[in-house]
Amino acid sequence: MNEMPRTLSSVVPPMSRSDASASPARRAPTRRAIVAAAIGNGLEMYDFTLYSFFAVTIGKLFFPAGSALTSLLLSFATFGVGFLMRPLGALLIGNLADRRGRKAALTLTIALMTAGTALIALTPSYASIGVSATILVVIGRLLQGLSAGGEVGAASALLMESGGKARRCFLVSWQAATQGGAALLGALSGVAVSAWLPPDALQAWGWRLPFLVGLLIAPVGFYIRRHLEETHVSEANSAFNGVRVVLREHARTLVLGTFLMTSSTSSMYVIVFYMPTYLVRTLHMPSVTAFAATCVSGFTMLVLAPLFGRFADRLPRRKPLLIANSLLSMLIVIPNFTLLSSGPGLPLTMMCVAISGTLMSIGTGAGTAMMMEALPRHHRATGMSIMYSFGVTIFGGFAPLAVTWLISATGSRMAPAGYLLCASLISFTALLLYPSNPGRD
Repeated sequence: MNEMPRTLSSVVPPMSRSDASASPARRAPTRRAIVAAAIGNGLEMYDFTLYSFFAVTIGKLFFPAGSALTSLLLSFATFGVGFLMRPLGALLIGNLADRRGRKAALTLTIALMTAGTALIALTPSYASIGVSATILVVIGRLLQGLSAGGEVGAASALLMESGGKARRCFLVSWQAATQGGAALLGALSGVAVSAWLPPDALQAWGWRLPFLVGLLIAPVGFYIRRHLEETHVSEANSAFNGVRVVLREHARTLVLGTFLMTSSTSSMYVIVFYMPTYLVRTLHMPSVTAFAATCVSGFTMLVLAPLFGRFADRLPRRKPLLIANSLLSMLIVIPNFTLLSSGPGLPLTMMCVAISGTLMSIGTGAGTAMMMEALPRHHRATGMSIMYSFGVTIFGGFAPLAVTWLISATGSRMAPAGYLLCASLISFTALLLYPSNPGRD
């Protein structure tokens, strides 16, 4: 994450001639907007990966129970609480971004995310302070969920408005790219600490080190966001009226957008976060395979999402690329999982994971741009936050649980493919009905 500014400067493409505002003087503010969005969005996904990686340890330290399984389930339940806060964050922080500006909302989200991370990283264990430890960790997850609910809408709006119309898909694609990069960094951090420290030290204090690294990065993001150029300010009568108007005037778009999120968010949580568990527990592959899968999928998204976003900017419309990507994804998911579930060995397994990551990356820039262009500028952050947060909460957050249940109920290793295929069909239907307004201010 802290290497992102150097990477961005080499990837940002030249300005289009048709974009008069994209002069060299505008490049620095645009890069700052990308970095600002990357740090906040990346910190969220980084913490997500770390929490998943150390879920067993967190369960033992903060949720002591009669069995290790119960502690683990309580740990994951606390993690899931964060998803329930996302819709609230979408309404409150998304509306703040539309009323008071993107900078104010993004400064608030990174402050909330930092506070939540600090509570998880610094709270003494249950053995030291009793039930207060459990309560503080739960509060930390609530703050993180509230922050995440408003982060994507405000950051995506800022990214899209920071550059010219000819670069929108590329700019907003950094939302997905930084999620992949943060997942990669989180996995590397977790594995490094686990390999470096003996088990006793890891459980006593070592698991906190990667979280503390995230806390060191957060002040940099806070400073950058405080000094961003504002891209939008709209005076509204009240927060309630702002949300009410968005819901009344754009109800159909919001519903379709939520269903449009089904495929992308399900793929993210199954391919990136559930895949390691699937490979080890269901396919009985070595544990190193789980680590490699997270690294491959994260790296694939980090590299390819901006490249496909750049390609999408060259197209006159967003939908044809998204339709083609959806059809390709539906055609490939069954053969891909058939090969994967046959236990082909590490190289072919990583190839299957890379294929899934590539398909996830193709439509990220075009899809996010299309979703926001369906909304006017003064409702863009609120609307995008609502669509993203409800989509992730309903379809993404529960995807690992649903897939685990399906495998148990059917006894089939192909259950994840069936789940992803159903999610793709839902999103494809929503895509055909979703309004397309490329270039809308």
